[in-house]
Amino acid sequence: MFYVKRLTKGDDLKKEIEQLFYENKLSAAVILSGVGCLNHVEIRLAKGKDYFIKDDDYEIISINGTISKDGSHIHIGLSDCKGNTIGGHLCYNCKVNTTCELVIQSIDSYRFTREYDDLTGYKEIVFEKE
Repeated sequence: MFYVKRLTKGDDLKKEIEQLFYENKLSAAVILSGVGCLNHVEIRLAKGKDYFIKDDDYEIISINGTISKDGSHIHIGLSDCKGNTIGGHLCYNCKVNTTCELVIQSIDSYRFTREYDDLTGYKEIVFEKE
């Protein structure tokens, strides 16, 4: 099953993705598409220590990830007005500028959960066949 939502100016991209998941009582989902633009960006960069936080206009050129009842793991790629790109882990407080056309898909035969992994230091996904 597919779920779609158009986000508007000021919406928090990550919150809206997770809200779409929760309000439809899903147990596992992936992001298929998110086309639009942001005017405030907060992403965590590789190695998980530094953040890119900026008020500026960015186009969403890629977004993908998994969503579970225990949280989400979403990566985003963005380009600025000169075509420069940046990407990383999507954080809360990324604000939609004019629009974002969001499409997620449920995976009905699975349940995704997250459990702490001593090796990575993060809550990692666990795939359970229903």
